[in-house]
Amino acid sequence: MKLRRILASVIAGACVFGASAEVKYVFYLIGDGMGMGHVNAAQYYNRMVRGADEPILMMQFPVASQAWTYSASSPVTDSAAAGTALSTGNKTYNNMLGMAPDSVTHYVSIARELKDAGWGVGVLTSVAPDDATPGAFYAHQPARNMYYAIDKEAVASGYDFLGGCSLRGTKGKDGKPNEVPAMIEEAGIEIAYGTEPASKLAGKVDRLWVLSPENVWGNANNIGYTIDSIPGAMTLPALTKVALDHVSAKSPDRFFIMVEGGNIDHAAHANDPGGVIKEVLNFQDAIRVAYDFYLAHPEETLIVITADHDTGGMAIGHPDHYGHADLALVDTQRIGKDRLSDYCRDLVKEGKTMTWEEMSELLRDKLGFWTNVPLTEEQTNRLHAAFDRTFVARQSNDEKGLYNTFNEFVTETFRIYNYWVGTDFISHNHTANPVPVFAVGEGAEKFSHVLNNTDIPRIIRSLTLGE
Repeated sequence: MKLRRILASVIAGACVFGASAEVKYVFYLIGDGMGMGHVNAAQYYNRMVRGADEPILMMQFPVASQAWTYSASSPVTDSAAAGTALSTGNKTYNNMLGMAPDSVTHYVSIARELKDAGWGVGVLTSVAPDDATPGAFYAHQPARNMYYAIDKEAVASGYDFLGGCSLRGTKGKDGKPNEVPAMIEEAGIEIAYGTEPASKLAGKVDRLWVLSPENVWGNANNIGYTIDSIPGAMTLPALTKVALDHVSAKSPDRFFIMVEGGNIDHAAHANDPGGVIKEVLNFQDAIRVAYDFYLAHPEETLIVITADHDTGGMAIGHPDHYGHADLALVDTQRIGKDRLSDYCRDLVKEGKTMTWEEMSELLRDKLGFWTNVPLTEEQTNRLHAAFDRTFVARQSNDEKGLYNTFNEFVTETFRIYNYWVGTDFISHNHTANPVPVFAVGEGAEKFSHVLNNTDIPRIIRSLTLGE
């Protein structure tokens, strides 16, 4: 009830919008791939399974609208073009980062403008900090996979904080370190591997980068899924807290922090319902870090939440299971689709054998099959047949996703799981669906209408720099 009273006062204050207050602290939170379907799924789970009386935090914000996401080259954007739109206020072609379609003109991000104006700046994500969305806030490259060049721009940015799983441009084709690690050292950047050691350095060093404790120089896709509960893995809320502690200590008067929930997109590409829901709720916990700061500085803080695009077109309501939804089954899922796929692929690659009885026990343990998830005889037979083709005959018809390849058995497993949870996806890829926009704080009412994604950084610019 206290939160509702606070938000009611914010709404009332918006009606008398004046210029007496000034935005000094900006939190820009981007749920990668987070369409309204993903938010709704998390909301229904939170209410129906967890028994929460109030909506999830972002849905309590006084401003709720939506934004179009098309790129300059397609109605369906990729993360590079969308990240460029959200960071610079300009459209570009898919795959391009911080550049105009002419591949020459550099767009300037709101983070860059604020840093040049004396603001503290932090950029962090649950995926790689040289990935498309975070990269759009500091890099200018004709292709999003030019990690070597992107990492050099990260060093040159001068930003106070950078965080994510790993850097992908630190080695040459021969696998040996290139000059990027030396550039990092020469720039006086302190790298911490994990949020626990990072918390001891926050505010005590000039520039702080935080990477995953493992595979820090490798090609790890993300910091680990929430649903997998990997021991020692970083979490987005903890990373957000470290970023806030560092940037606010270095620049207590003015700062800008961009937080990306990148794992939402990865789970949605996999059509993993439990993975999506748990990542949206994890993203909400990162939002709460920002919101707690807002409560202490309500007249000086702006929080804006949006997404770069929708991934998968997630919906509650399975086309083959009319009127059914059992989101409580999400609590029986203790392994993500990606991790199950990795496990099964390693079995095949290493030539290991597993009986149907052993695999069935694994599915009982990790997904609740046949105990909580009541597979029909027909579904069990389908799953057994897919097991035989994949692991016995080694003739799996694999399904290639953006971040992983799923063998026939894993695909069938999650097809059945979606059926019983009551969720469905229209695609393994991005869609042109509009994405939600939520805002609270000083100037939040400026986001209350239907927006183009390019409008968002332009509004932030006007509220911070007066331009």
